Amino acid sequence: MLAVEHLQSAYGPAQVLFDIGFRVGAGEVVTLLGRNGMGKTTTIQTIMGLLPATGGSAVFDDLPLVGLPPHRIAQAGLGLVPEGRQIFPTLTVEENLIATAASRFAAARWTLDAIYDFFPQLAGRRQHMGNELSGGEQQMLAIGRALMTNPKLLILDEATEGLAPMLRLDIWKCLARLKDEGQAILIVDKHLSALVKLADRHTIIEKGYVVWSGTSAALDQKIVQRYLQV
Repeated sequence: MLAVEHLQSAYGPAQVLFDIGFRVGAGEVVTLLGRNGMGKTTTIQTIMGLLPATGGSAVFDDLPLVGLPPHRIAQAGLGLVPEGRQIFPTLTVEENLIATAASRFAAARWTLDAIYDFFPQLAGRRQHMGNELSGGEQQMLAIGRALMTNPKLLILDEATEGLAPMLRLDIWKCLARLKDEGQAILIVDKHLSALVKLADRHTIIEKGYVVWSGTSAALDQKIVQRYLQV
């Protein structure tokens, strides 16, 4: 589905990604792991066309993504839940969801009714403004908004950042349900214990390079200590 090879990118003269490569297959959950500042968010921004690639490739369902504008990449079937949620604060819950609605791939799986069934908390808040929601509700809305694009691949950057433990648990349950339904997911998050239960494979990034990749079973404590612990 998504194949990234030797991807490079930079902020002006400062190169940040040097050699990023990984794959996400249909129905798989794959993580990008690493300490802060190692290039995880930059990788997502480069894949989504929000930051120009300076080398390498990213191909999604045989479509080369490098050089495409973000809206074309979204139209190809990639749905992004950005870091910090970035919902529209002065739109209602329902307006936030309608704003991104699209059905490009035969029958739409995700409609307003489907989102409200999946996130019952949002159904009762549908006429509330985005800035009137709790942090957990805002994260659900951000995920719902991305699902309303009916993506083939859902990408989440810092999926549970800033949430209380019980709210984080709600989000993990939602992502597990999506996986069970066959949704392909690429996820960045710091909560390793939850990720190893959810994900099929992991890719660790350090200083713009992929330094390890493998399954949850292969992610032992030595690797965690070397690349992930502060």
